[in-house]
Amino acid sequence: MSRPRLIVAITGASGAVYGVRLLQALRASGACESHLVMSSSGVMTARQELDMARADIEGLADVVHNVKDIGATIASGSFKSSGMVIAPCSMKTLASIAHGLADNLVSRAADVILKERRRLVLVARETPLNLAHLRNMTAVTEMGGIVFPPVPAFYARPASLDEMVDHTVGRLLDLFDLPHEGLVKRWEGMGKNEAIN
Repeated sequence: MSRPRLIVAITGASGAVYGVRLLQALRASGACESHLVMSSSGVMTARQELDMARADIEGLADVVHNVKDIGATIASGSFKSSGMVIAPCSMKTLASIAHGLADNLVSRAADVILKERRRLVLVARETPLNLAHLRNMTAVTEMGGIVFPPVPAFYARPASLDEMVDHTVGRLLDLFDLPHEGLVKRWEGMGKNEAIN
């Protein structure tokens, strides 16, 4: 493997911008080969929220896989990768992963990542959460996955929605030790005048 590979899935939850911005950041850094798989609901949500067609998003990835293609490379543990990010991750996808259904390429690839003990990060988008959501999050966490709700970092004093999205994407890339420029405003501690006595 000449470059690390990262699998990126976009599902139907609100927040398609997270998956798109992640693909853009991976393309900009050139440090990683991106493998994209989108659910049909993910395509619909991206069109609604971003006015982006499937082809626009697929053009950001190095390799594109059809969500129905269970025979794709990323469906096998022999396919080497650094892991997988599902951004955004719908509660349906979360449930499918938590219960090992592997009913499409998104959940199958996630199942492979877990069984191979690689890093799986779910950018879970829903609020409020019901008990089924919470139990599914617990199950995935117990399997070794990371549940990563895109919570704004207000300490960074974001001036725009773009800055909030970039911060989340930068933190996602940090989890895979992948380089990025200017996406995250790092916490440097409180100034002397701000510290609590």
